Amino acid sequence: MTTSLRPFFAAAAGLAVTALVSGCASKGELVVDDGIGITAVRTTCPAVGIPNYTGDVTLFRDGDTRYASAIDLAANMTDVRGTCDQAGKKAVEYNKRHPNAAGQVRTDVTFHVEARRSDTAGARDVTLPWFITVLRGGTSVVSKRIGTVTLHFNDGQGRTQATASGLAVIDKADATLDKATRDKIEKHRSAGQADAAIDPLADPDVKEAVKRATFEVLVGFQLDDKQLSYNATR
Repeated sequence: MTTSLRPFFAAAAGLAVTALVSGCASKGELVVDDGIGITAVRTTCPAVGIPNYTGDVTLFRDGDTRYASAIDLAANMTDVRGTCDQAGKKAVEYNKRHPNAAGQVRTDVTFHVEARRSDTAGARDVTLPWFITVLRGGTSVVSKRIGTVTLHFNDGQGRTQATASGLAVIDKADATLDKATRDKIEKHRSAGQADAAIDPLADPDVKEAVKRATFEVLVGFQLDDKQLSYNATR
């Protein structure tokens, strides 16, 4: 699914975020019951995605040149997957190693990086920085970590691929709707009642509570201003 345009963090403010996979496939919290004909399920697991314009990176032979003929290397992220563990073995082991982490939700993220280079002469290693961040309510950055992935080209090889992984942890309590909000959302509405056709999520208080309890885990290449601008305007 694709989320709406929203502010992100300093290097990518105002970018849209594409959620690639659901953070957790198991049954979660009921958001709207079928009393008004709509059923939706939410979990404490975050959605996982890539902010627009950060899923690929282009390196140029001349740092100030942006012509196609000057491209040295181009790489992009593919097959981004998130595995969420709310109370399974990994979460329990993590919490044992981190006593202050009780009640946390762990999301392991993996992805591939595919790259091609223009000059295939000689063996070469290229290391690219990437980030993993937790976003709350679409605007608030909870955490951000920087990682690197190294791509290896053999002599004469024009394309290669590497795999990378990251970890994100959020407080389960923060991702859980409070009882008052749940009661408003799950209230049974029968046909003919005054509020039968009213969407409970239209209530400003409910809308804000759902927003605060919504998290995303975002991954992308750590780009400088020139790289980000190139991606956004090409």
